[in-house]
Amino acid sequence: MQSILLAVDRLNAFIGKAFAWCIVLLTLAISYEVFRRYVLRDPTTWAYDVSLMLYGALFMMAGAYTLSRNGHVRGDFLYRNWRPATQAKTDLVLYFLFYFPGILALIYSGWGYFQLSYLLNEHSSFSPDGPVIWPFKALIPITGVLMLLQGVVEVARCLICIRDGDWPQRLHDVEEMEKIILEEAANRAEREGTTRGAL
Repeated sequence: MQSILLAVDRLNAFIGKAFAWCIVLLTLAISYEVFRRYVLRDPTTWAYDVSLMLYGALFMMAGAYTLSRNGHVRGDFLYRNWRPATQAKTDLVLYFLFYFPGILALIYSGWGYFQLSYLLNEHSSFSPDGPVIWPFKALIPITGVLMLLQGVVEVARCLICIRDGDWPQRLHDVEEMEKIILEEAANRAEREGTTRGAL
């Protein structure tokens, strides 16, 4: 079971990291636009649309990756003091009350939104040379499916935690600064306590 959970984590990590390169493309596009606008006095007609699409793609396609790393915002000041089984029970209830209904609505409405855009061969109305935007809108239901898949994995983790009393292993490649600071403070307090005990 653990290998399946980690395989889904790896899939969403690969997709999230691949789309993270959108930030480099976004930086280059905006830098080029600024150069054209302020140095050459000849602004582009496509920079706004490109920046909107690249940032939107980055934001949407990183969602499942962030969930796989347990990186979404929550009330940590309460949550982190609970036993793992209590955390898992709370997460489980919240997944079924809020997460899955929202994600299913995203898939359903996102598919309709994309389908209409595709049938109309929709172009952006924000610039004179409005680029085709249905490929960008296709990311909405794709994001929903990836988030749904990762949500199922997180529910499985909750059930395992409730059964075993501890969270199962998950992949880690980033750490929140708050967690690092708290661990360093705990280690420092432990060292100082040991030093005082030795004196």
